[in-house]
Amino acid sequence: MKLPSLQRGVLLKRYKRFLADIETLSGDIITVHCPNTGAMTGCAEPGSVAYYSTSDNAKRKYACTLELVETVNGIVSVNTTRANSLVAEALANQSIEPLKQFGQIKAEQNIPGGGGRFDFLLGDGQGQSAFVEVKSVTLCNSDKLGEFPDAVSERALKHLYALERMLSLGHRGVLVFCAQHCGIERVALAAAIDPKYALVLADVMTAGVEVYALGCTTDTKDMSINRQLSFLA
Repeated sequence: MKLPSLQRGVLLKRYKRFLADIETLSGDIITVHCPNTGAMTGCAEPGSVAYYSTSDNAKRKYACTLELVETVNGIVSVNTTRANSLVAEALANQSIEPLKQFGQIKAEQNIPGGGGRFDFLLGDGQGQSAFVEVKSVTLCNSDKLGEFPDAVSERALKHLYALERMLSLGHRGVLVFCAQHCGIERVALAAAIDPKYALVLADVMTAGVEVYALGCTTDTKDMSINRQLSFLA
């Protein structure tokens, strides 16, 4: 996946959840949009090298968007909206082995029975289908273990219950953890951060919900999913 043109700067601080201040190469300080609802633990250290994109949309309050941050364990894409695009590309290329049978891909599909949307509905043209929910993983600890979530998320919890419901309707329910931190080698649940999410995920996995973790390669021009990671349930 091609990234937009990026400029380099120094991250000064991230605040008010969706904002960050960056010092540009010319020495100016700009406020940029930070498209990440999580805590960004380890990904927002003041003084880190950061990369931002610039929109040509004159109606935007903040023209620039924080995209990448360099950390001690590798570069991380902090723009969590990229996760769906990465998975969509991998699905289209049939490079996610457990889901390669599905040639029909529909994004942003309403959850049957209500309650929001799933990221994807997949079909194989022969009656088999799967609802897929994607979660971005950016929290990477010192031994290169990626953990999710990095903050308590009621929305993520609701998606687990919804995936379990899809099983009774004859669909596969699939949760995909997309590790947007290049240093992540395995993925696990951050039970210390959100113990309820960890407990519910264990329950829905027992019921038949599938969980996969995918790793990415990232530089300042391209991103792509390039490997399947171990998920430590």
